Amino acid sequence: QVQLVESGGGLVQAGGSLRLSCAASGRTFSSDTMGWFRQAPEKEREFVAGISRSAGVTYYADSVKGRFTISRDNAKNTVFLQMNGLKPEDTAVYYCALDRGSPWVIRTTARYYDYWGQGTQVTVSS
Repeated sequence: QVQLVESGGGLVQAGGSLRLSCAASGRTFSSDTMGWFRQAPEKEREFVAGISRSAGVTYYADSVKGRFTISRDNAKNTVFLQMNGLKPEDTAVYYCALDRGSPWVIRTTARYYDYWGQGTQVTVSS
């Protein structure tokens, strides 16, 4: 049984930083593309960042490019999202997700991802 558990969310002032972690279990983690999504109240879930199985490829939404960095440690079955320069509009529940079907190409549509964590709240105050 695959489990993804996020941590690291919280309340931060605009301009601040947070580092999210997602620990995976139940599957050979290094075989899969991993992604981070977020969902704000009354909005659809949106892609934030993705990383290929070997970390050779990363991809970001335009809204976070240059501020967020996704990385992974396959030995520890963990993927990270370093968020710098946070803005109030970054406020959302952040989810990590695992895509079994595309280890080398990062897909940005939520329906392609097979497993999801429970989410962690990020709140950025102005």
